[in-house]
Amino acid sequence: MKVLYNGKIITFNVEQPYIDNGAIVIENGAIKDLGITQQILSKYKNAELYNLENRYVIPGFINTHMHLYSTFARGFGFGGASPYTFKEILEQIWWKLDKLLDTEEEIYYSALMPAIEGLKSGTTTIIDHHASFGLIDGSLDILEKALKDVQIRGVLAYETSDRWGKELSQKSIRENERYIKKEKDKDFFNALFGLHASFTLENDTLEEVASIGNSLNVGFHIHVAEGIEDVEHAQRVANKRTVERLNDFGILKRDTLAIHCININEKEIEILRQTETTVIHNPESNMNNGVGVAPILEMDKKGILIGLGTDGYTPSMIESVKVAYILPKLHHRDPRVGSDLARRMLFENNASIANRFFNRELGVIKVGAYADLVVLDYNPPTPLDENNFFFHLIFGIRDNAVKDVFVHGELLVKDQKLTKIDEVEVSKKSQEVAQKFWRKF
Repeated sequence: MKVLYNGKIITFNVEQPYIDNGAIVIENGAIKDLGITQQILSKYKNAELYNLENRYVIPGFINTHMHLYSTFARGFGFGGASPYTFKEILEQIWWKLDKLLDTEEEIYYSALMPAIEGLKSGTTTIIDHHASFGLIDGSLDILEKALKDVQIRGVLAYETSDRWGKELSQKSIRENERYIKKEKDKDFFNALFGLHASFTLENDTLEEVASIGNSLNVGFHIHVAEGIEDVEHAQRVANKRTVERLNDFGILKRDTLAIHCININEKEIEILRQTETTVIHNPESNMNNGVGVAPILEMDKKGILIGLGTDGYTPSMIESVKVAYILPKLHHRDPRVGSDLARRMLFENNASIANRFFNRELGVIKVGAYADLVVLDYNPPTPLDENNFFFHLIFGIRDNAVKDVFVHGELLVKDQKLTKIDEVEVSKKSQEVAQKFWRKF
């Protein structure tokens, strides 16, 4: 049993939102008790003590859409490629990369490094969408091992696509099915059925994955209308738009994560609402790819649950939420919009999404929830409490304010350094593996 004491605890629990000079009792990976430091210390006299030194404590961040496999693209020029359209970006960069990922070592280190970076910036749970068409069978186990070695939680899926032909498409389906059925530690791992996007999935494939996924009672993890190509394809093959086509096959439902949803109209928004499909917003990636801005304000007004991810652009949720806060104001030329939605996406909505997959609650500091905690080394220039913390996060707090991170009650980051992994050695090894991988191009 551990007691973290002498902290300023921002709980994100409406019943007890803020505890000044607070303490948290941790046992078996969960929060056993919390309250005022003096009362907790007198109650748990034999516990292991950890002095928070009057720092702020918040729940760990959750990334609801990540591509860990994209790591080895960082710093690589792809032969001087200069793609213009979204499909050209896929063809000249990402599809080349995922086809050449063909060793366990490449998959492992491409996942390990961003998991470490995410953890050091306060991310304790990742919902990942994986692709390695050079090595499909067992690839999700390799991903799981990387996250297990870092000791963070993950919801994993493999990207099913017909773009490389039916043989690899079938292997992708089998990998999803195998991992979904695999016995997993539901405190740390779960699964979704991964699909790339409507425009790389043929009708027979959509029929098959819908049948398998729905029979296994699992949601899908799929990119939706990210680029205009997705819309044009659906209109060409089905005389319908992307959301309509996917809905016809039974892909859209409460546990499905529809990623991006940029090029959609009012009718499609209504379908997303009716099917209770969850949408994940990835503002930095969308800006980088030049694909547009998702109508998140319109979807939010309809009551659609919208989460926040990074799409592999960054491991940092702090970075992502800052852009999510600013982008609607620029897009609508209205500084009044988007603030509350950005806050809800990061804290409330991401927690609601992740809570579907694990045995206990995430994203909140309360009795019974997982002890996933971030300790911030931040000295605010103005008063800070639960009511204005979000604005301190937007305008003051950076990744380097993350001092300590606990996952499942274990101290994994202390003074901004990993306690269980030699990150310098991991970085050296990752660079060696990446260098060999780059030579394949």
